[in-house]
Amino acid sequence: MTSKDKLENPEQYQATVEEVCTTYHKAPDYSEQGVHVVSTDEKTGMQALERKFPNKPPKQGKIERIEGEYIRHGTLCLIASFHVVSGLIIASRIGQTRTEEDFAEHIRSTVEVDPCASWIFIADQLNTHMSESLVRLVAKLCDINDDLGIKGKRGILKTMANRRRFLEDKSHRIRFVYTPRHCSWLNQVEIWFSILARRFLKRGSTTSRLHACKQTKWHTLHRCNERPHQEGMAA
Repeated sequence: MTSKDKLENPEQYQATVEEVCTTYHKAPDYSEQGVHVVSTDEKTGMQALERKFPNKPPKQGKIERIEGEYIRHGTLCLIASFHVVSGLIIASRIGQTRTEEDFAEHIRSTVEVDPCASWIFIADQLNTHMSESLVRLVAKLCDINDDLGIKGKRGILKTMANRRRFLEDKSHRIRFVYTPRHCSWLNQVEIWFSILARRFLKRGSTTSRLHACKQTKWHTLHRCNERPHQEGMAA
């Protein structure tokens, strides 16, 4: 699908793409200056499926065969932060919702990994990524005591455009760089989500949402981080 931003304003679209790519390219330099560049997003609709029968293991001439019948145990949402330089998932959150409070709490827990450092988050333009909760969190963490206004009425909080400008402010210790609309492929965490889906989610079997949550958490923070994914990092 062609980005709406590209159709409506090609020059601005090009500038936004270049900013995202430049941020990736400069990530190693930023890291040396104590600035973390992180790609973050949600993976929604992760089904907790219990296979009725075991998968058939691979054998000579045949690949593993996945059991097609299953019992549904609901869905989960994973929010993850992919560290561009180290290739590690440095923070993740798994739950049944993806509200603005969920995303803001995820950003807070990510920053807590190195609370005194500066952070650049690359994210798409989902409304929860430009929310009132996120603006208030960034203002608190950056010791910004200005009047933020009232959502829908005045000030920084009035509109999403105002909130976006605040979150993109390069003078802030914590700031966001947004990909153009319909360009989530520019967000490197999507590479890792794809690997997670192929290697684990599409092949696994869980007995409940809680079991699925524990399995995903273990796979995210242990198995995947044993071999950090760095191929996506700009050279």
